Amino acid sequence: MEFLDLKTQQKRIRKPLEKRLNTILDHGAYIMGPEVFELEEKLADYCGVKHAISCSSGTDALLIPLMAWGIGPGDAVFTTPFTYVATAEVISILGATPVFVDVYESTFNIDCEKLESSINKVIKEGKLKPKAIIPVDLFGLPARYRLIDQIAKKYNLKVIEDAAQSFGGSIRDKTVGVFGDVAATSFYPAKPLGCYGDGGAIFTNDDHLAEECKAIRIHGTKKDKYNSEMIGLNGRLDSIQAAVLLEKLSIFDDELKMRNEVNSYYRKYLNNAQHHPKGYQSAHALFSIVLGSNNIRENLIERLSQKKIPTVIYYKFPIHLMKAFQCLGYQKGSLPISENLSYSIVSLPMHPYLTGADIDFIVDAIKTK
Repeated sequence: MEFLDLKTQQKRIRKPLEKRLNTILDHGAYIMGPEVFELEEKLADYCGVKHAISCSSGTDALLIPLMAWGIGPGDAVFTTPFTYVATAEVISILGATPVFVDVYESTFNIDCEKLESSINKVIKEGKLKPKAIIPVDLFGLPARYRLIDQIAKKYNLKVIEDAAQSFGGSIRDKTVGVFGDVAATSFYPAKPLGCYGDGGAIFTNDDHLAEECKAIRIHGTKKDKYNSEMIGLNGRLDSIQAAVLLEKLSIFDDELKMRNEVNSYYRKYLNNAQHHPKGYQSAHALFSIVLGSNNIRENLIERLSQKKIPTVIYYKFPIHLMKAFQCLGYQKGSLPISENLSYSIVSLPMHPYLTGADIDFIVDAIKTK
């Protein structure tokens, strides 16, 4: 059994993908070739935004807008500690300070009441200037953007939707990619829409921001590629990855339906998973369950391993307790919900090609002690 089955997926797209790859070999435009611009157009159309800017990774998709806004030393950017480290990493790379906000126990996404409290605390202390919020759509479930946008407007903050796991999700028929000032997604192979390497994209309706992001991803160049107008980076998507994404995008809606069916089947038997509020549609990047303790989790992982059922822990360490962020001064117990989730959560196999028999086997293994 596979935790993520890319082989079955590849069988569906192999012939048309090979045709696209041969086309690239013929035209020889391996970087920023026509496939990249075709992909950007289709991604923008899919999300219903004016601009989709491809880039080299989901990390760069977060970093580039922060660079465009001039985020740096003395600035505070609010985010969650219960996610992959890249979300906080991009803040620190620019010399800004990540301010971690605990999550809801039910959805695992950033707690909006605690977010506003954290903003007011930073303002009162006066050491940092609040500049932006990066909510994370954990495991594919969009965060509470209506409330987040209200808070952002109240305090004049920018919002980056970290949609690394949620591309294809929605809130009341508004597709992920339209929330906040800008959205960032990842095309890492394990994501719902993934390439065969690294890749990412930035989504926005802001014309000026889009132009700045396009420049930053190519070393800060605009009209003349040998004359950088700002500090940028090498953040381009290559044509081969764009070709892979174009073929995967052609079956993406079908795979989302299949992921939803897998999620529903799991939930018939397991009631300790992430809560999905009414009107919120997850992309079902992962299916995770919360157990009573780390010991219970380790025992379950061992039992499933004996039956050759793979599991992964997302995320074993909350970011605020990682060694790399010790300088921020957070202590164990600072953000208890994120910490408890890190000590008790485990992810089960989740992909469109899991069968009912597969899930029955997994559930039986979980319930048999």
